[in-house]
Amino acid sequence: MIHDVTEIQKFLPHRYPFLLVDSIVEMERLKRIVGIKNVTINEPHFQGHFPGKPIMPGVLIIEALAQAGGYLLLQEIPDRANKLIYFVAIDGARFRRPVVPGDQLRLEVNVLNWRGDFCKLEGKAMVGEEMAAEATLMCKMVDRDAESAGK
Repeated sequence: MIHDVTEIQKFLPHRYPFLLVDSIVEMERLKRIVGIKNVTINEPHFQGHFPGKPIMPGVLIIEALAQAGGYLLLQEIPDRANKLIYFVAIDGARFRRPVVPGDQLRLEVNVLNWRGDFCKLEGKAMVGEEMAAEATLMCKMVDRDAESAGK
């Protein structure tokens, strides 16, 4: 393990129940990252998705990929405490197998392109050797204060 959840929280603004990366196991600056999400029955979404047949919502798998990618990107930003990363597009999202309590998601994210405030990432969520989900994610980095100033 390269970084545990305590270190992850120094970079990502997400907290329980929405922090979806438990550890970082590989990282190559500006290129790729591999994170782990341990899926447990204690997560609040399983209460209603679905009673008696718990399945992790696909949108949360995509969010977990985005958080891993965000962790990689924020390593390069000196004033990261003043930044947020927003989705601007999700392309080619495919869900290949259900993710259930007891699974360990391996979140593999590669940087395809990064120019200025925009970044394009390729993400794959694996359970063992099986692909659970994949998507191309586009995101934009914004100033945290600019959002509150505009309201």
